Amino acid sequence: MKQKKQNSRKILKQIARNRKFFISLFAAVVIPSLAAALFSVQMIAAATTKVPVQQIPAEFYGQYGVGLLAAGVAVAGSCLGAGIAIYGAASAGAAAIAERPETSVWILILAGLGEGVAIYGLLIAILILGKLPAV
Repeated sequence: MKQKKQNSRKILKQIARNRKFFISLFAAVVIPSLAAALFSVQMIAAATTKVPVQQIPAEFYGQYGVGLLAAGVAVAGSCLGAGIAIYGAASAGAAAIAERPETSVWILILAGLGEGVAIYGLLIAILILGKLPAV
């Protein structure tokens, strides 16, 4: 009976720990991402309304806004993916280094590969912004 209580307490502690992780992840990633998205939408709206209509043809309005949004999504998605990759590499790497210190170089390489995902997203965003019409 004592064994079952101890096992159930361990399971409840794990659930509570995971819930704290997801709440902190939500607070650290989702809320700032939504704030940045709303800010960028306001910037797009302000940029399209303050520019005189004679300079930009009407068919470019939708393309320009969607292009800016696509660049933002590319950067945000790749940075989120890179953060998750680095989190996994760092947490598993800390445990691996504690057991075998000679693996530290490999852990740094794996964390660097996760960092490359963010750089690829930035590159895609630059390519998208390069294809937009000049304003």
